[in-house]
Amino acid sequence: MFFKLTIQYDGTDFHGWQLQGDERTVQGELSRALALIEGKDVVVHGAGRTDAGVHAEGQVASVRMEREIAPEKLLAAINGNIARDVRVIGCEAVNDSFHARYSALEKSYVYRIVNAPVMSPFWARYAHHEARSLDMNRMRLCAQLFTGEHDWTAFSAAQSDVKSRVRTITRLCVEERFDERACAKMIEIYASADGFLRYMVRSIVGTLLAVGRGEMYEEAIARAIETGERSLAGQTAPACGLTLLSVRYE
Repeated sequence: MFFKLTIQYDGTDFHGWQLQGDERTVQGELSRALALIEGKDVVVHGAGRTDAGVHAEGQVASVRMEREIAPEKLLAAINGNIARDVRVIGCEAVNDSFHARYSALEKSYVYRIVNAPVMSPFWARYAHHEARSLDMNRMRLCAQLFTGEHDWTAFSAAQSDVKSRVRTITRLCVEERFDERACAKMIEIYASADGFLRYMVRSIVGTLLAVGRGEMYEEAIARAIETGERSLAGQTAPACGLTLLSVRYE
């Protein structure tokens, strides 16, 4: 039987999604629980490899089980054998052509920033703190430069095993609201694309923050996209502010 799992996790205490030896990872946590249910090792395929400290509200995984089990019972069994900072919130039977990674059409992330002198302890694990004033109009203007199909070499990790760094960003917008829990302004940067490279969203966010602080201008961003020079982009924003929101399929 083949299953699609929808997963949420607080990434703070994980070394990312992917299996890494003895390090605690989300994939490792799920694999261990599924092996207990199946009675042998089970391979879990994730839609994306979130980095250490990155969260998920809608991560997706696919798994093949030899044991006959109803989706609702599999969901309960997995959650009964994993820690509370990761939960399977949805489980459905799918056909054998479904693959969490290769069947994905679009992924969406949000990066959250508390823009205030004091950081709320309720957001410390899930948002980045920026105490300095930010020019929202300039950030929104520069965000438009990132939409479309580009080579994202300047906005990704130097070492990567991908064949191509070309991706298409379908949405990049900067929104602000007053957050009652933080008692402060919350800035949310939403990004959707057909795929993302490692550190790509966080690098774009770091660049937009530099723009908001008046440290970087549109010309430098355009050159970074055109030339692929990493030195022209802003610093990579911390992982804590990034959350995988959803993965879209047919």
